[in-house]
This record gives sequence, C-alpha cells and structure tokens, in this order.
Amino acid sequence: MNRGWRPWPRQPWLQRLFVGTVLIAVGCLSWGFFWEPRQLVERGYELRLPHWSPQCDGLRVDVVADIHTGSPHNGLDRLDRLVNRLIASDSRAVLMAGDYVILSVLGGTYVSAEQMAPHLKPLTARKPVYAVLGNHDWWKDGHRVRAALESAGVIVLEDQARATELGGCRLWVVGIGDKWETRHDVVRAFSGVSDDAPALALTHNPDIFPDIPPRAALTLAGHTHGGQVKLPWIGTPVLPADQRYAAGHLIEHGKHLFVTTGIGTSILPVRFGVPPEISRLTLRAASRSPHPISASRRAGPAPVGAVPGAR
Repeated sequence: MNRGWRPWPRQPWLQRLFVGTVLIAVGCLSWGFFWEPRQLVERGYELRLPHWSPQCDGLRVDVVADIHTGSPHNGLDRLDRLVNRLIASDSRAVLMAGDYVILSVLGGTYVSAEQMAPHLKPLTARKPVYAVLGNHDWWKDGHRVRAALESAGVIVLEDQARATELGGCRLWVVGIGDKWETRHDVVRAFSGVSDDAPALALTHNPDIFPDIPPRAALTLAGHTHGGQVKLPWIGTPVLPADQRYAAGHLIEHGKHLFVTTGIGTSILPVRFGVPPEISRLTLRAASRSPHPISASRRAGPAPVGAVPGAR
C-alpha cells in the first residue's frame, strides 16, 4: 500500500542527520546575525614597509573603517565602546577609512553624522584622528558628514596631504577621495607631499590601489567589510571590490596595501567569520626583515594577536 510522501524519514540515522543539520543551520544563523556582529576584536599586525625611516620604526597606529553607526547591534553605545578602546590603545594616531553613516541595512536605524560625530570628541582630545569619506557618506551628503566630523576635531583629508609628527616620527598622511562616489585626484593629493618623509595613503575603496604611486609606503583602505561572510573552503562569496583586496596586508608590484574589515554591516546585518575589527598596525622598515618579501602576493605573518569581546 502506497502511503505517499513522508516529510520525516523512517531510518534513525536519517532522523539524526536531519536534526543535526537543522541545529547546525540554526546555530550558524544565530552566530552570523546575532553573536558575531556584536563582537569587537583588536588584531595586531606587524608590517615591514619600504620607504620607512628609522625614526618611524615601530610606530603604532589604529585603523578602523565602515563604522556604519545605526546598523543592527551598532548604535551610539557601540560607538562609545569603540572610542573607549581606541583611547585605551597605545597607538599614536587613529586612521579612519570612511563610511561613518549607513544608507540602508535590514533592521537598522539611520543615525545622522551630526548625532554620531560628537561621540568622537573624547578620542580626538587624546590623539590625532585622520579620516576620509566613503560611499555611504557621500550618499548621505558628504559635505555635511565632513563638517560634522571636523566639528568633533577629526582631520578629514580629501585629495589632501598633511604633515604630522607622531612620537618623533615625521610622516605624511595623504587622504584620497572615494574611487566611485566623488571626484578623486591621486596626483593632486600627493602634490602636497614636499619632502622625503614616509607617506601613508588613506582611502576608502581599495580598488584605487593600482593608481597609488610607489611614493606611498603603505595604502590603507576599508569598504569591503571583509565580505562580511567568510566560509570554510569557499572564502568570501560576495565582495564589493576586487577579490584580491578582500582584507589584510597585500603586496603588489612592490607596493603595500592594508584593508581593514570594518565595524558595522551593510545591506544584510550579518557577519560570519569576519568579526568587527580594530586593526592595530606596527609599522617597521622592510630592511629589518630577515627574508625578502616577493611582489604581488598576500603578505606578512598572521595577525600577532586578537582580543575578542568587551574589556
């Protein structure tokens, strides 16, 4: 007698397999949508760079991007938590690579630049903070976002260079406008560099990296969120940039790039395998490396440390 299709398998091993699959799926969804987006890790990276002066050897800077205040689990209280971490760090400066506001994300609440910027004042009172604007900032009126950040003491550089001295290290911070959402002029940005002190190029979208001149010791970017999802054996299924520039330290044709994976989320409020990160960089001269680094490959050792969760 044909009893038709049964949704529940008769075999015990199939029942266990089904239950196990459901539990794993629920666990992964809970982790990606509720647990990991709430985390905040600090990862240390030691980068050995060309054109890096002995006076700057060992300089520490913190890099953050894609704060996206207003995305789920990422309100003003989370911004205060981030600021407190950056204040407590022994870095000499903070470099912010764009996207401070959010255009749209499922379950998010828009927080204006005027609302979020004052929360940065305790940080700018302690150490210099340099920034460029990202695509979301321009979608929400980049001039308005810039004015709000500057009112909080942030130094915003759009196709501009600024000389600074950090703990006896004299260097240039060169800010370059977003590749897609505003006029950007790399030549103009570097025209302000008037001596041979090391230069850090700061931009939002890493796709501009091939246009950065070798004069930059290091280019810093965000935008990718590290793909927000990184799966075993698969990698990042979706990435809003060249796949080569997903995250971390890359050397290409002798030039160095570092892409930080960001703090907030965009479009979907999910992070899986790519927790929100403060990237803590220690910058050293390449000549001190015991082994030469070949061009055009993922570079450097694994992060030197990570501290998950809240202090």
